[in-house]
Amino acid sequence: MLFAGSDRDGVAEGRITTAYRRWSEARVVEGRIYRTNAGRIEIESVRQVNPDLIADNDADVIAADRQNAKDVRRRLRGNEDWPTFLVKFHLVEGPDPREELAASADFSPEELEDLKSRLAKLDELSRHGAWTTDTLRLIQSKPAVRAGDLAADLNRETPAFKLDVRKLKNLGLTYSLETGYELSPRGAAYLATL
Repeated sequence: MLFAGSDRDGVAEGRITTAYRRWSEARVVEGRIYRTNAGRIEIESVRQVNPDLIADNDADVIAADRQNAKDVRRRLRGNEDWPTFLVKFHLVEGPDPREELAASADFSPEELEDLKSRLAKLDELSRHGAWTTDTLRLIQSKPAVRAGDLAADLNRETPAFKLDVRKLKNLGLTYSLETGYELSPRGAAYLATL
């Protein structure tokens, strides 16, 4: 999830703990921690709501830092035919273990073998063949390029490509940017070993 403008500040300060999103399907899962542009958040609940039934004095409207129900509906983005979701979350304090991992460019021989093994497993389980090294090299050569453009370079569908990049991110190899991605120090160090 991304937060814009004052919402980003409100989430980062812990004032905003609710968001309304219009999605084709729920994009977050209850109990998971997500890295956002406002910090890490843990999803407490996600449920579909009817935006026409949101009340002005609803506590969730206040927790989303919206003036009233009309303000909530006005700010919804995406296809108007998509369902609206109410997402409740809280800010997770402390360092992000993935960020600490991504910032580390030093591998012990054992860590390098473990990483190679994990990447080989991702390649092996893929329906479209080995992809990890090609994707890392593409991101290295084209940082901050839209995911859709990168996916097209690899003849991939954008949603599946983004899901694969998230797997690399979970291994500390990439960072997500406002637009596109870049290699983390760990990702660059890994490619240098090849």
